[in-house]
Amino acid sequence: MDQTRPGQNSIGWIGTGIMGAPMCGHLIHSGYRVFVFNRTKEKAGELLGEGAGWCNSPAEVVAKADVIFTIVGYPDDVREVYFGHGGLLLEPPPGRIFVDMTTTEPTLAREIYEKALGSGCFSLDAPVSGGDVGAVKGELSIMVGGDEEVFDSVKLLLGLFGKNIVYQGKAGSGQHAKMCNQITVAGVMIGICENLMYCQRAGLDPHTMLRSVGSGAASSWLLNNLGPRIMDGDYDPGFFVEHFIKDMKIALDESRRMGIDLPGLALVKSLYERARALGHGKLGTQALLLALEDLCGNENRK
Repeated sequence: MDQTRPGQNSIGWIGTGIMGAPMCGHLIHSGYRVFVFNRTKEKAGELLGEGAGWCNSPAEVVAKADVIFTIVGYPDDVREVYFGHGGLLLEPPPGRIFVDMTTTEPTLAREIYEKALGSGCFSLDAPVSGGDVGAVKGELSIMVGGDEEVFDSVKLLLGLFGKNIVYQGKAGSGQHAKMCNQITVAGVMIGICENLMYCQRAGLDPHTMLRSVGSGAASSWLLNNLGPRIMDGDYDPGFFVEHFIKDMKIALDESRRMGIDLPGLALVKSLYERARALGHGKLGTQALLLALEDLCGNENRK
């Protein structure tokens, strides 16, 4: 299977949110002819202004593009895009390659894979990590499941979005790897927020504290990128609270299916659900601090 290249292949893109829009922009800037669909056309306005073509449905995208990327919100959104009215897999031309970069259920990834194969097409599950910053910089970590030959054929495209691109195995493996990522993120996020609450109560300057902790054994991308945002009261989303809750639910459902318990993840999920109940579902994952402050009666601010 040949590599995809600008001038030879047209690309379809579905989902132009915080992550999807900059990722799609990398394709346009690299010379690919791109066709876009989004439920809200206005959110694709900047991409259309940069030269992307508009499509009125996923089916119209698949009719025009050789490789189709999807990155939407929830598993139900993925199902609608692939299997719903005017969906990608209703009557796709043979040979199309579908790459779902949404974080979704491994079982759904395998369902898409089987349906694509039955239509003479191919699919990969390729969820990402790195948030809005990684999407803008083209420095995401990408976890890929599916047939390795298909992965090799789109590697150049994936290289426009990420610097760490790893083939994980058969269909669904990319999603399982992303669950491993999200389980780790959940644990780190509660550590960061409790760190900052403790720091403030102890009378330390958080920026000075971070100069030490951010370079020691506790160092992490999340601490050094989201820690300063929290200190500055910046809760703008790089990744939505409500989407993270969705991911944690998938991980917990999968863990139960495999016969294991993840009590730490269940605890963090309950705290994020508290943040959503307080009206913070559309804020970034660093808004976990607001739920912890509420739980403590905001005493940590004294």
